[in-house]
Amino acid sequence: MISIWIIAPVVLVLAASASPAQPLSLADPNVSSSPIAGSTLARPDLSYTRPTQSTKIHNYVFDAFGPYPIAGAALTAGIGQYSNSPPEWGQGAEGYSKRFVSDFGIAAVSTTTRYALAEALKEDTLYYRCECTGVLPRLRHAVVSTFTARRGEDGHRVFSIPALVAPYAGTMTAVYAWYPGRYDATDSLRMGNYNLLVYMAGNIALEFLYSGPHSMLSRMHLSNGHGAQNAGSNP
Repeated sequence: MISIWIIAPVVLVLAASASPAQPLSLADPNVSSSPIAGSTLARPDLSYTRPTQSTKIHNYVFDAFGPYPIAGAALTAGIGQYSNSPPEWGQGAEGYSKRFVSDFGIAAVSTTTRYALAEALKEDTLYYRCECTGVLPRLRHAVVSTFTARRGEDGHRVFSIPALVAPYAGTMTAVYAWYPGRYDATDSLRMGNYNLLVYMAGNIALEFLYSGPHSMLSRMHLSNGHGAQNAGSNP
């Protein structure tokens, strides 16, 4: 089962490369992008502009410590409390607080790993909405963007090692740092799969729910997550 989850993302990326969707840069017109080693997966986007260090730092802080990771940790901790997982942490306020801190820590480590590796490999991990139309092409673009990043001045897509590694780095850290001793690498891979799916769901939300700088989701600062802002938009 685990092997299917690991292989499926690669299959999706390769399948999408046969008919790539042109992405719409959500970045500010004054921002810039970075390169990474890897295989090209899509055509260069002539409208692409590279994010500045300030933009990347802003997105990192928001992704790692903003309201969305806090809300996500609270929700996940509630699910863990309901299912009593891990049972060693018990119930009540103490059990919930342990689960909340654990889930927030997993998210923070995952996000930090993604941004740190992206910076080391000169990769742009911000999300860019699709210029394509239709539900299926846009859905495919959001899913493929989960496993790809931008490279070079032209912003062509490449397979992203940080995007694939980061979800598992967070859960691996949790298993060997603070989870009960009976948990092992198999459990970290299983939890990492869920972590990856959550990030994919975030991309899908950015693709379909964010509709411009004056939308309700924009006022809630959804666009300040791992998605970049619309090019030429006026907040």
